[in-house]
Amino acid sequence: MISLRSAMLLLGASALTGCNLAPHYVRSVAESVPSRWPSGASYASTAASTSAGMPWRSLVVDAKLRTVIEQALAHNQDLAAAVANVASARAQYHVQRSEQFPTLSADAGATITRAVTGGGTASSGSTTLFTGDVGVSGFVIDLFGRQKNLSKAAFETYLSTASGARSTRFTVVSETATAYLTLAADRDLLQVSQDQVLSSERTVRLNEDLHDTGLVSGADVADARTLLAQAQADVAQNTTQVAQDRNALELLVGGPVEDALLPTSLGALDAGIANVPAGLSSTVLLDRPDVVEAEHQLKSANANVGAARAAFFPTISLTSMLGLASTALTSLFSGSTWSATPSASIPILGGTNRGNLDYARAQVDYYLATYRKAAQTAYRDVADGLARRGTILRQRRAQVDLVAAAQKSYSISEARYREGTDSFLTALVAQRTLYSARQTAIAADLTDLTNRVTLYEAIGSDDSL
Repeated sequence: MISLRSAMLLLGASALTGCNLAPHYVRSVAESVPSRWPSGASYASTAASTSAGMPWRSLVVDAKLRTVIEQALAHNQDLAAAVANVASARAQYHVQRSEQFPTLSADAGATITRAVTGGGTASSGSTTLFTGDVGVSGFVIDLFGRQKNLSKAAFETYLSTASGARSTRFTVVSETATAYLTLAADRDLLQVSQDQVLSSERTVRLNEDLHDTGLVSGADVADARTLLAQAQADVAQNTTQVAQDRNALELLVGGPVEDALLPTSLGALDAGIANVPAGLSSTVLLDRPDVVEAEHQLKSANANVGAARAAFFPTISLTSMLGLASTALTSLFSGSTWSATPSASIPILGGTNRGNLDYARAQVDYYLATYRKAAQTAYRDVADGLARRGTILRQRRAQVDLVAAAQKSYSISEARYREGTDSFLTALVAQRTLYSARQTAIAADLTDLTNRVTLYEAIGSDDSL
């Protein structure tokens, strides 16, 4: 029954809990951001949708891009590092939590004593003593919640790290999709520059033939060659850019991307990227991973204040030992003793407690400001995306009209030049305008598609990754 008594003593000590000296946590970010999204000429109406966000597989309809993103989620090294950080934080939490409970240890040994006669050749007898100890060393009773708050701080740090990993997943999806779209756009630009080289070469040959017959001056030939040289330089630049885009995509994916999975054109992806609903209320931002991460950091700092306050109060330690001894294996552990040694200490003068408490309070202020800034940044990110979405379709339609008009102008100018009724300069200007219009149309298309991806990341309410 003595061993049961000791066990009950240890259990009672581990169950002792006292007051919690941590400040009461109140979420205080709602007033930092408007409750509604902005409105005006730059913004499309959001009244049609009350929900916000979507799973990335609903955002990305294109089958090839889906495959590439899945590869990135499986092999991206930033994401692998984030997952490792989560495991590290979880392990640290378990270490800190173990401080709330007694640590049991066991020791065993044997002592053999042999008596010898004066001649040193025969023994008069021997004694063998077996000993065993089971005890708790320096267990601190958590009357003022210090260990509890340290454990809570570690737990909130773990949750913060987990939210950071979730934020990294959003970023991997967004950056991979954006890199894929950028590659498609640069491949389109390469095609446009190659088309321009062919067109300019025909123009140069025409002007050279006309110059040989004395119908045009050398200035017309030189002007034609300038646009050809510009297009040739663009081909070289865009060829390099396409290669670099693929390198960037494969870095995000964490390995090579098959040629069959590469985009054919930006236009083919237009229907493959959906528009993300923003909802009616900005409270959805409180669930954005980086905002949640900042809130858990604030809660961790808040718990550390409670631990710092508890350091001003007495520390009560308890050491308990259950000892057993026997002189023969047949009666092992037949005799036993137990003891408990409580002690208490309290700081009177000096020490670092005041500085630690001031530091903990300052950290709360820091993480509160960080939390509010994260919410405000999230609101701006969504507002910027909505502003872009509100006007981008009009811009794209205008760019389509511009390309059509430039194409018609160039066709007429070239025909008039061939007929000798207009100067080559007019045709050259029209050709340059068409070339530029085709480039800016691609840029507008890319802006629209990447903005859809950016809004997916900015709203950040997707739990179905």
